[in-house]
Amino acid sequence: MTAKNKLPIPVARAMRKLGTDMGNARRRRRITAKLLAERAGVSPRTMAKIEKGDPSVTIASYASVLFSLGMVERLSDLVDARHDVRGRELEEEHLPKRVRVPKSNRDGKKS
Repeated sequence: MTAKNKLPIPVARAMRKLGTDMGNARRRRRITAKLLAERAGVSPRTMAKIEKGDPSVTIASYASVLFSLGMVERLSDLVDARHDVRGRELEEEHLPKRVRVPKSNRDGKKS
């Protein structure tokens, strides 16, 4: 069974879109696939796999290509808390109703 067969369909779709978007970004910059592969330190074959969204390619290779395209900051923001709406919603569900000052701090003493 290949890595593609193990992926949930939405993940496979997202990988294909990522590859297509990276290929489009390369073409917008008027860079050949061979030159981008060289700059990113990957083989031309790996570059072709990346542009197809092949999940067997390491995330490091995708990151190197993004870096070479000048887009690596997007990778570092993928799961940043600012973009994690669901995570923040779950966190807010467990916030205390009120906050109390510990007894040792009520009379002005530091603990």
